[in-house]
Amino acid sequence: MANKVPVGILGATGLVGQRFIQLLEDHPWFEVAWVAASERSAGQTYGEAARWKLRTPIPAHVAKMKVSEADPAGAPKVIFASLDAPIAKDLEPRFAEAGCAVISNSSAFRMQKDVPLVIPEVNPDHLKLVECQSWRRKSGGFIVTNSNCSVMGLVLALAPLQQQFGLEQVFAVTMQAVSGAGYPGVASLDILGNVIPYIAKEEEKMEAEAPKMLGRLNGSAIEPAPFRISVQCNRVAVEDGHTESVSVKLGKAAKPEELIEAWRGFSGKPQEMKLPDAPAQPILYDTAPDRPQPRLDAERGGGMSVSVGRLRPCNLLDWKFTVLSHNTIRGAAGAALLNAELLKAQGYLG
Repeated sequence: MANKVPVGILGATGLVGQRFIQLLEDHPWFEVAWVAASERSAGQTYGEAARWKLRTPIPAHVAKMKVSEADPAGAPKVIFASLDAPIAKDLEPRFAEAGCAVISNSSAFRMQKDVPLVIPEVNPDHLKLVECQSWRRKSGGFIVTNSNCSVMGLVLALAPLQQQFGLEQVFAVTMQAVSGAGYPGVASLDILGNVIPYIAKEEEKMEAEAPKMLGRLNGSAIEPAPFRISVQCNRVAVEDGHTESVSVKLGKAAKPEELIEAWRGFSGKPQEMKLPDAPAQPILYDTAPDRPQPRLDAERGGGMSVSVGRLRPCNLLDWKFTVLSHNTIRGAAGAALLNAELLKAQGYLG
């Protein structure tokens, strides 16, 4: 513990909170020292309070921890937050004001102009926005966010295409896993044998967040990338893994082998800096005609790699392909953890 940074988890009993605890077990840089949840859980041990839903057991030392109230008094200075947006809007600034680095998985502050919305391989330079935050100037605290789980895989797949060929238009249709709805999620009678063509505010989030992440930092502001984007979102009866059918119009002509090479050759700061949770290859291209599939491919790269496949010409735009990402690892807890690793490597966590 003396050699590791103590971290706390807000919303620790939820599904993403559980992923944080799972991913932080035996982490070389961070160690869970504090867990907080709702008032009904406060005072219980974590093992008593959490309805654990992951395949690995609760780490023994975390199971014995007392669940604290969501109050910055007594909390560590590094906080992973997994809260519903209305709760996050109130709580996260309180922790930032108290001098905490809040690494958030919530949507509450993603589109605030001075809050970085970061995928470390794509836009690590956006972290500089924390210096514009009033919390940072007053107490040293700040908020950094990761994206919505459905746009994470999409933006990773788009980034190398934007860098090499430019993007003009993007159209995506998602098939999103039930774990993205948290626990207990979607009622079984609603989802089994069914597709629900609506996820509240999901399409709006994807269409707003992608241009911000793929945009350019200009001093103290982000200039959103100018491509047009349209998204349709669906909930499907899959446990983990968001699948997306994507069509793109590029800024200049490209051959299929050039797109595949762009994906396979893509890497960023996390790979260069050898961050602990960085996948060796952020994007894996699969040549099989029926891949990627959630059951077979969602956990590639420890759940941190995005799988792409089925590249073929599009009769309306230029190219179409399939993207798959693990929604509670790369799309949530793992994304925030990689942000924290980048923050630590760049000196933001002391």
